[in-house]
Amino acid sequence: MKRVAILLPLVLALFFPFVILAKKDEVEKKKIVLIAGSRSHASGEHEFRAGCLLLARALNEESGLDVEAVVVGENWKKDKSVLDDADAIFIFADGVSGIGGEWKYLDTLAKKGVGMAFMHYAVHPNAKQGRKYYQPWIGGAMESGWSVNPHWLADLKVDQEHEIGNGIPETVTCLDEFYYNMRFVNDRESVLDLVRATPTRENMRRYINLWNKHGVDGLNKEQTLMWGYERPNGGRGVGFTGGHYHRNWALDGFRTVVLNAIVWTTGMKVPEGGVKSKSLTKEDLNANLDSYDAGKMKVLDLPTLEEWQKVKAAKVDEKREAKFKK
Repeated sequence: MKRVAILLPLVLALFFPFVILAKKDEVEKKKIVLIAGSRSHASGEHEFRAGCLLLARALNEESGLDVEAVVVGENWKKDKSVLDDADAIFIFADGVSGIGGEWKYLDTLAKKGVGMAFMHYAVHPNAKQGRKYYQPWIGGAMESGWSVNPHWLADLKVDQEHEIGNGIPETVTCLDEFYYNMRFVNDRESVLDLVRATPTRENMRRYINLWNKHGVDGLNKEQTLMWGYERPNGGRGVGFTGGHYHRNWALDGFRTVVLNAIVWTTGMKVPEGGVKSKSLTKEDLNANLDSYDAGKMKVLDLPTLEEWQKVKAAKVDEKREAKFKK
């Protein structure tokens, strides 16, 4: 019995550090919940679910990071427990549909330091929601009557001094519906300008419903298309206005900057070479697309710069813009 009494503390001393390490590793694993919106627009556009699945696959299977990415739909609120232990939430959906009315619940999570990243249409609440929730969560939001939503061929300039720029070329050229002129917090300097580009008459491809005087005034001036925000009380937020066209996920720089942003919102360090992911094939690009009736379902080709450059600049509606001056 004496021998056992002597050996037992020694065994525990040797084994206990491994128990601590195992628990530490378990705690450090980051959970990311990606909320995908329902079918929207047309085939190949607003492919929220397919986009989220591409990102989740990259995070879980290709990144080499200790993360768990889970994709849920807009009905996530039926079982809120999926978000209870999330380190970061990514929403890619029409307007605030991904929030599902659960403003107070998500606000509670944000105040606990849970990271949040909103992409494309998901950055567009109404003005009141933007001030009350989006600004404290992610530092800014799109606002009708203030922001604009043209489709344009942008030379994206990614901040090379910030870790979200890790592994990204200095310029990524891409055609998308890039909103600009966001409504940011009053302390504008607290918002990080992570991806910027300059809209011009020459690179505009479509002026659509929300085009206004601020859009005109913003031409030939650098605009922030992805921003970051470190909340004063803890937690990180990101907004990115691109994401209308599903084909853009095939651009390595576009895909990587979004993956970097998601990882950054968890509180993790972004790897020096950026979050790893495999280049997409045409088969990858067409996987999990929303279903449409025969004849309306598109087969998507990998994007090329030459294709985008052949599209003529959008015609300016001078009568419409003359009203802006009034």
